[in-house]
Amino acid sequence: MVADDEIAKLDTTVAHSARLWNYLLGGKDNFAADREAAEQVLAFMPELVQSARFNRQFLGRAVRHLAGEAKVRQFLDIGTGLPTADNTHEVAQHTAPESRVVYVDNDPMVLVHARALLTSRPEGATDYIDADIRDTARILAAAAETLDLSQPVAIMLLGILNFVVDDAEAQGIVRTLVDAVPSGSYLVISHPTREVNPEAVDRAVQMWNAGGAAPMAVRTPGEIESYFDGLELLTPGVLTVSHWRPDGNDETPASEFCGVARKP
Repeated sequence: MVADDEIAKLDTTVAHSARLWNYLLGGKDNFAADREAAEQVLAFMPELVQSARFNRQFLGRAVRHLAGEAKVRQFLDIGTGLPTADNTHEVAQHTAPESRVVYVDNDPMVLVHARALLTSRPEGATDYIDADIRDTARILAAAAETLDLSQPVAIMLLGILNFVVDDAEAQGIVRTLVDAVPSGSYLVISHPTREVNPEAVDRAVQMWNAGGAAPMAVRTPGEIESYFDGLELLTPGVLTVSHWRPDGNDETPASEFCGVARKP
């Protein structure tokens, strides 16, 4: 249930990416504007539902690797979206119960649901920061209340950098976040591209930017890979989310591309 003071902050007449994604994943925490925007895109890009599911599966595989083989115990998940199944802290704490996870988003509905649902195992911790991705100073200062930034942190930027449409600003955000964490930390990114279905993606972006709450951009695989400059990119590199260590899942190419890299 959304509190009265948070309801006042919600603009339910404009589609929001977190609520639209929630609808695509089969959730109920969305409004008519979100559903209408989603259905308009799905009319010519039905694979968007599959892309949302593949992106979520990539999150799970990446976090399992980081909490398992890489032994990362701290996660900073920016652009959290509405809680669904297999959230970052659930996946991490299933492998390592002592994992500490900080979520960041700036949608009032996400804030309320995160407070209610993103609860940690007693051995670990979760926290939620109400902030825009551009406010890196606020994010890092607040995250330091839960995370030890002198120890490795996995920075999760899934489906969020596309809402920073200025390339230099997006690069600056990534560099600031990576510079704030030590060697042995990781950067995880997923981002929409035009590689798989360019005409449909172009139309979807045009439609979203005409009526969505925040404009978005798509980038090439090369531009996405540039976010990992100076880092050790894990195999298999930057590619469609369904092909990143697929573990027997459906490997149909998706418009979302991704990568995971370690800070040396």
